[in-house]
Amino acid sequence: MLGQHFYNEAIKKTVVGFGTLFNNIEIRKVDPDTGTVLEVEKVPIAYGPKQKFLTRLEQNVDTTNKRRVAIVLPRIYFELTNVSYDTTRKTSPVQKYRSIVDDNGNEVRVQYVPVPYNLDFDLGIIAKNQDDGLQILEQILPFFQPNFNITLNMIPDMNEKRDVQICLNNINYEDDWDEDFLTRRTIVWNLSFTAKSYIYGPFNQADIIRKAMVYETVGDLNENKRNAKFTYTPKALEDKNGDDVIDEADDLLVMPDDDFGFNEGIELL
Repeated sequence: MLGQHFYNEAIKKTVVGFGTLFNNIEIRKVDPDTGTVLEVEKVPIAYGPKQKFLTRLEQNVDTTNKRRVAIVLPRIYFELTNVSYDTTRKTSPVQKYRSIVDDNGNEVRVQYVPVPYNLDFDLGIIAKNQDDGLQILEQILPFFQPNFNITLNMIPDMNEKRDVQICLNNINYEDDWDEDFLTRRTIVWNLSFTAKSYIYGPFNQADIIRKAMVYETVGDLNENKRNAKFTYTPKALEDKNGDDVIDEADDLLVMPDDDFGFNEGIELL
């Protein structure tokens, strides 16, 4: 079992889906006297740990190095911090689901149900003043009560889409400024989330079974014992080829999702 290569990108898709929730947040500068919007600024978001961005803030800007610029505030960062199995969402490990290949209808893909895993995220808001931080925070909190659902296309080849619940667990606030005018002030809001996601195994592809044969022994075990072969094939219940006749030609066109019966044949051996 182990050693068969597959990569469904389930964790990656969950990380991207989580980050996408926060990539359209903006702040506005408003004239306090007239209420006129003076400036609209989209808040950048990046993947990485908090210390990475705080270290950049503490560094002095090198004016001789064009590739090293000062970090812009406010900004949002997030990172995946933990992956853990969720026993409360466990299902039968032998349960499977199937998907018909659309291009020819003669092949089916089979996959075991996914395994439930919780992905923990830390999301931070770094701002240089209280108003900027609160503007960003209030654009996030109303949508988490405390959950928000997103739909992810987990396995496109299986047409498998899942609703992933994002749960807001906790909020922390940091402001270490000690009124030192030589130190750049940074206000940090830390939000912890849990994404109730799924991880998938490989899927197998095989031809659709269109003929079944069963061998049985009929008659008395001591006398007149005969072996028989029973054959079962799908029987069309509607005209599939448009010739106004339901016959064997229509039987060949029956699809797994159709309503059909069975042709039964018996052969004594």
